[in-house]
Amino acid sequence: MKTLYIHLKVKYFNEIKSGKKVYEYRLKTDYWKRRLVGRDYDHVMFIAGYPRADDMSKRIIAPYRGYEEICIEHPEWNNEPQEVFAILTPNFL
Repeated sequence: MKTLYIHLKVKYFNEIKSGKKVYEYRLKTDYWKRRLVGRDYDHVMFIAGYPRADDMSKRIIAPYRGYEEICIEHPEWNNEPQEVFAILTPNFL
């Protein structure tokens, strides 16, 4: 079983957990291309920061639903257009 691990800032983790955040964005870099393009995962694990190994309250494990390649403007990147991988988050709704 292959799992994609994604560490997040706590505010984004909480948005995913509440169902408010539909995508988790990663810049379209060589690093993320190697991790996503042409790869299949069974699950994705969203992790709030870098918690202790036994702290499961800071982890969300869900079926991997894939990604889209899009261009967005986001405050994390000074609201300048950026090509990103938009990784689908769990559908809690």
